[in-house]
Amino acid sequence: MSDKKEKEPQKSPAIVRISEDEIKTIADDLRLKLTTEETSALYDFCGDVCKDYQRVYEIVSPTPTVKYPRTPGYRETKDDSWYYRCDIKGTEKGLLAGKTVAIKDNVCVAGVPMMNGSKILEGFVPDRDATIVTRILDAGGRILGKSVCEDLCFSGNSATSATGPVKNPYDPTRCAGGSSSGSASLVARKVVDVAIGGDQGGSIRTPSGWCGIVGLKPTHGLVPYTGIMPIEITIDHTGPMARTVEDCATLLEVIAGYDDGNDPRQIPAVPTLPYSKLFSDGIKGKKIAILTEGFEEVEEDVAKIVKVAAYRLKEAGAEVTEVSLPIHKDGKAVWTPVAFEGTYHTMVKGNGHGYSWKGTYDLPLQEALAGAYNLRPFDCPLPFKAVMLFSEYMQRNYQNKFYAKAQNLVQLLTMEYNRILKDYDVMIMPTLPGKPFKLPTTENSIQETLKLLLGMVKNTAPFNSTGHPALTINAGFSEGLPCGMMIVGKMFDETTVLQVARAYEKIRDGTGF
Repeated sequence: MSDKKEKEPQKSPAIVRISEDEIKTIADDLRLKLTTEETSALYDFCGDVCKDYQRVYEIVSPTPTVKYPRTPGYRETKDDSWYYRCDIKGTEKGLLAGKTVAIKDNVCVAGVPMMNGSKILEGFVPDRDATIVTRILDAGGRILGKSVCEDLCFSGNSATSATGPVKNPYDPTRCAGGSSSGSASLVARKVVDVAIGGDQGGSIRTPSGWCGIVGLKPTHGLVPYTGIMPIEITIDHTGPMARTVEDCATLLEVIAGYDDGNDPRQIPAVPTLPYSKLFSDGIKGKKIAILTEGFEEVEEDVAKIVKVAAYRLKEAGAEVTEVSLPIHKDGKAVWTPVAFEGTYHTMVKGNGHGYSWKGTYDLPLQEALAGAYNLRPFDCPLPFKAVMLFSEYMQRNYQNKFYAKAQNLVQLLTMEYNRILKDYDVMIMPTLPGKPFKLPTTENSIQETLKLLLGMVKNTAPFNSTGHPALTINAGFSEGLPCGMMIVGKMFDETTVLQVARAYEKIRDGTGF
């Protein structure tokens, strides 16, 4: 036998090998001051590194498993809250058997087009189901389609989606709230039983509050985010939206929990929520903190409705006390550098996923976004252009100084909320600072429209930063429009948050205990 080493066949290179001229150019840009000898040595070194990249390219990634048959469906044109309609049936038995579900259009449903509200992603079709989609179908849910969301999910108004504005079910001249605008409208109008929303600054609670339904942003990490379009991984949340607290709790039970290794960010041992007792024990003895700063800069009628609703929890046996926490007023400011710079580096620089996430990356989605950002960045919505512009300015002039400091201040903010929650079971405040905004028209200036996009997040955004569970429930109506009450609880204590919400729901609806 010959000892001669077999020659390797030529292969299509995974990446184009870096040249010495490119090494010199990049070194000059980075002010590395390489010598000629160092440049030559690095050229050889990079050639060896390319071999590892070649092998990574050649190894076949695991193929996503799609458990339930479906057809792509069709584009909905008659209802402003649907992007795409489909009909995917899960198992015949389970907690969601007989329930119809809308999925926000930033969540992957295999074979069904997804555009995340934006022209730049139009035509993209996921090859996988998000973890929560599989769980919904495993529990017997029936998915009727993808609900409209705001353009790249970066608006609390419901006027930015490329498919058109989503109108408020109570007043078509007003917004439904965003970014989970379609989900809230469909649930409120009883088109579906429950829906999935996403929340980075209030995007479950804002539309739920303005559409008069129940919406829960769970504790950060309780519900897997695998297969969902990220914005910034430290503030990304997904959760349930429903007409009743019971349906909200049921959907949470289905989607919560560890992600079987696909998303190691999740908490391995999520406590099982005692739903069998959830609605029978009431809240006798629970201590409720009305957060006074949460009522500042809130429309007078909304503040009054929410405070009256909070005090009515005494009828269920709760102790209700007004409590002050001045740092709450800085919550939105602390959220802003993370939301802006983190979003820019995740969605634009990182093509939708960024770096440092030890979990599943959606490569087809990354490729679609990379192509879109390079080909048509001008098609991004104006709010997102503002994020890109300001964040690039900050990076060039201040690096990540303010992002880092904001993340440090999140720890302080978290500790301060925890200090209140050590003595109280939940905190209560208005979900939103006022009634639903008017949808912008051609009469509005660009400046006026921009002010509408994030002008409602002062109470919601802080809990995206800290990760505390926060639920909105309708506390009443003013001028025929819903007014949401937000209930915030301890980390991973969704049980108490839901119990308090259910107690108020029974008081509000006159069903007693």
